[in-house]
Amino acid sequence: MTTERAWGTERPLRLGTRRSKLAMAQSGQVAEAVRQLTGRPVELVEITTYGDTSREHLAQIGGTGVFVTALRDALLADEVDFAVHSLKDLPTAQPDDLVLAAIPKREDPRDVLIARDGLTLDRLPHGARIGTGSPRRTAQLNAYARSHGLRIETVPIRGNIDTRIGFVRNGELDAVVLAAAGLSRIGRTDEVTDFLSVDSVLPAPGQGALAVECTAANAELAATLAELDDPYTRAAVTAERTLLAALEAGCSAPVGALADLLADGQVVHEMRLRGVVGTTDGSTLVQLSTTGPVPSSQDEAVALGRELAAEMLAKGAAGLMGERAL
Repeated sequence: MTTERAWGTERPLRLGTRRSKLAMAQSGQVAEAVRQLTGRPVELVEITTYGDTSREHLAQIGGTGVFVTALRDALLADEVDFAVHSLKDLPTAQPDDLVLAAIPKREDPRDVLIARDGLTLDRLPHGARIGTGSPRRTAQLNAYARSHGLRIETVPIRGNIDTRIGFVRNGELDAVVLAAAGLSRIGRTDEVTDFLSVDSVLPAPGQGALAVECTAANAELAATLAELDDPYTRAAVTAERTLLAALEAGCSAPVGALADLLADGQVVHEMRLRGVVGTTDGSTLVQLSTTGPVPSSQDEAVALGRELAAEMLAKGAAGLMGERAL
């Protein structure tokens, strides 16, 4: 008997998701993939998280787990069967009673600029006001401005994608910085005026990737969801998140990281991990990279992240982070 026939008469699977337009879009994509995989209906269960209701900036409330805890509580209370998170929002320590069953193929990890008059980062005028709620982006934007003789003002903002873009449309800000992946998932990349080079602004660890989580006790569902896993994405984000954890930094600390695959023609032969830590005024950055064989196991990806973290700490990275994880 096929999986589809075996599950065809069972109740729908319940997918826990945040209520935002972006969260609903990305959860809907995962729901459709699970429907196709299992033949079983999937219903979205909307859950409000602390990060959605707080009016404070993420750097003030700590950032770590504020969009995640309510979803995890719903999993453990058996109110939902699995949940979808933006991976960059997940704390680096994984609870024993929950499992990251799948990390699907990653979207574009870069940050993007949406600016007035179609401006790109290198064409912003002196005194440009750029909105972002991220200390990581603030540090790197200010460092970029210093290195190019540009004066900018980074303005802390919060809100959904519409709210943030609205600050540019109404003239309050000259530009805002957002994640490319989020705009792609809701079909709004045509509003981007500049895809920011990772040589200038490294993304957050795990940016562009999703995490599909269920309880460790539900081994059958975990095994089914694992079919959505992309091993290259998992290896890359494991290296990035290990770097973040080894720096003892939370997800709202000014840390950027990106692991990418290096290819010789069609043959992938190495993984490069880049990391950056900086003061938010951009005056000091520790930016390093390391390269190794493509990890064939989680342990090898972890080792790559720890190696780079040790080098960054030796260069003084610990003294540049405002928030330290407990």
